[in-house]
Amino acid sequence: MCCSDAYHLLEQLADARVPATAMVRVEAEDLPTSVRHVVGTLDGLSPAEVLRAFERVFLLSPSEEGQVELEMAFVDALIAAGHGPRIVKVAADGFQQPDCEVRFMRDHRLVATHLNTTGLPVTYLAPNLYMENLLSATGSIREQAALTAPAGAGRVGFVAASDVAAVAVHALTGDAQEDRIHVLTGPEALSYADVADRIFTVFARQVDYADVPPERARETMPADGLPTWQADGMIELFEWIRNGGCDTVTDEVRQATGQDARPVEDWLSEWRGAFLGPGDLTPPRF
Repeated sequence: MCCSDAYHLLEQLADARVPATAMVRVEAEDLPTSVRHVVGTLDGLSPAEVLRAFERVFLLSPSEEGQVELEMAFVDALIAAGHGPRIVKVAADGFQQPDCEVRFMRDHRLVATHLNTTGLPVTYLAPNLYMENLLSATGSIREQAALTAPAGAGRVGFVAASDVAAVAVHALTGDAQEDRIHVLTGPEALSYADVADRIFTVFARQVDYADVPPERARETMPADGLPTWQADGMIELFEWIRNGGCDTVTDEVRQATGQDARPVEDWLSEWRGAFLGPGDLTPPRF
């Protein structure tokens, strides 16, 4: 549920001198200089001859209403172009569980069901919650010394977007197994109270975790700019967290990259300015 890993992916592909082309909605100026781009949308695609040029495709779109239809339209366009590239699709941990009805995970499951009927070679990346999701709490942390979430004591295997991107690089450039689901997490599962403790450890600033009731959290979401569909999805997600759905730790990042997954302390240090002072907290998007 984070598009900043796409930007990290392009940076890492550029650093590795791997040719890459990004599909962007509008002309982009903030892409790495060696990355080519085409302008289009998942339901307004380039001609078939352009699609046939790509042997490996990284499929990621924002978690928003209509995601299923958009990603299916893209897959169908590849098939209509007479092309069968390897797909590396970003989903979300939980999508592979039939009993998970969080809309974000359920939508990925619907796309995966469609993909699996096409016969295309597919590798799935299923990250746990991104550490970057914590950026939405920086305002209350700075102003009220409080980390608020309707998460109860649920634990989360928070993973850095840069680690997901590193695994994606491996899947796109190496010999990743087809039809494999890589569940990606950080090195440990943390409750939100644990995260508050780590904030104190890194910044020497006392932060308390406030476990707010779901209904109260839902009331504040429109003021934070969340559309109704996404706000309802967030409440579903936090219920999944409270019930242990995100309490997962794997070694998939190390297996794929040879490097340990980043601990939350390391990630917090990188975002020091966001947690201690005002600034632009928006991860790169395109």
